[in-house]
Amino acid sequence: MQDHGNRWTELTGGDGGARYAARFAALADSGADVHGEARFCAGLLEPASRVLDAGCGTGRVAVRLAELGHTCVGVDADPSMLAEARRLAPQMTWLEADLAKAADLGLEPDFDMAVAAGNVIPLLAPGTEPGVVAALASLLRPGGLLVAGFGLDSDHLPLAEAPVSLAHYDAWCDRAG
Repeated sequence: MQDHGNRWTELTGGDGGARYAARFAALADSGADVHGEARFCAGLLEPASRVLDAGCGTGRVAVRLAELGHTCVGVDADPSMLAEARRLAPQMTWLEADLAKAADLGLEPDFDMAVAAGNVIPLLAPGTEPGVVAALASLLRPGGLLVAGFGLDSDHLPLAEAPVSLAHYDAWCDRAG
């Protein structure tokens, strides 16, 4: 179910999972903190919360949250990234899917949090961003949180310029409730 139309696939060719995992392993080995996103999310969650890692990639955030006692499900469209996640934590649930169709995965809408870390939003297929935000919001329990982290400039985004703005993202979130 690989989606060849998203910006991530255009950047990586859809086979960057091993390189991405190796990059973060080297960062961790050098002493860099590679768990800041998971730590931030954990600080917003009650113990034993249910988390959807949307655009989970190699599973770095979901695996760390699971180590902290949360139940996590990862979803990503890149099979090479999911292969790394499954190798790292085969006991966890990893789903290959386009995030625009996340609401159609048969998941219970009871997640305490959906997290889209690491530039997921700006790397979606052009035009799908509002639908992805709505699909993720539909999987949250009442009062659940959507947490996203993404760059808005070329220093923090693997693109020459951001294809989305914070104002657009905020409007999509408002529309999704």
